[in-house]
Amino acid sequence: MALVILAHPDFARSVANKAVLAHLQAVLPDIEVRDLASLYPDYRIDAAAEQQALLRHQTVVFQYPFYWYNMPAILKQYFDSVFTYGFAYGRDGDKLKGRNFVPSFTVGSPEEDYRADGLAHFRVLEFCKNLEQTAYYTQMRYIDPFYFHGTSPALYSREEVQAKAENCATGLVSLLQKLGG
Repeated sequence: MALVILAHPDFARSVANKAVLAHLQAVLPDIEVRDLASLYPDYRIDAAAEQQALLRHQTVVFQYPFYWYNMPAILKQYFDSVFTYGFAYGRDGDKLKGRNFVPSFTVGSPEEDYRADGLAHFRVLEFCKNLEQTAYYTQMRYIDPFYFHGTSPALYSREEVQAKAENCATGLVSLLQKLGG
């Protein structure tokens, strides 16, 4: 089954990411979840433990809220600590070769904000080039991200967000089943 690297700094208060994860776990009960904020509240990531988790799975889903046009700091720390020379890249660094790299995130703002004439000025996928390059550099198979807009509690009701999350998670489950877990 797949591995989910959950990188939500305040998962207890999440609506969107919590709904996505709950759907994944309900449909795919064998999925392994590594909650980075819970495991490493001090950001001292156990690289060896995380590398072993990666090696157990063909598919890795990175689940997180889109923060300031990027990933939360704990996910960046994860990549810095775990995707090391000799493991993920460089001499003998082919341990992730051929594995599936699946970004899955939630975007607080409405979709119209993410276009040239919108508040963000760029499309969401343009903000994902660092993820795509990380996958390529580590010889992983990059899968276009699963994401949805409109998760801000200031703008959307809990019910609206949960419905969007379930819809997105349904597509993610379908992909994971096609990939074999």
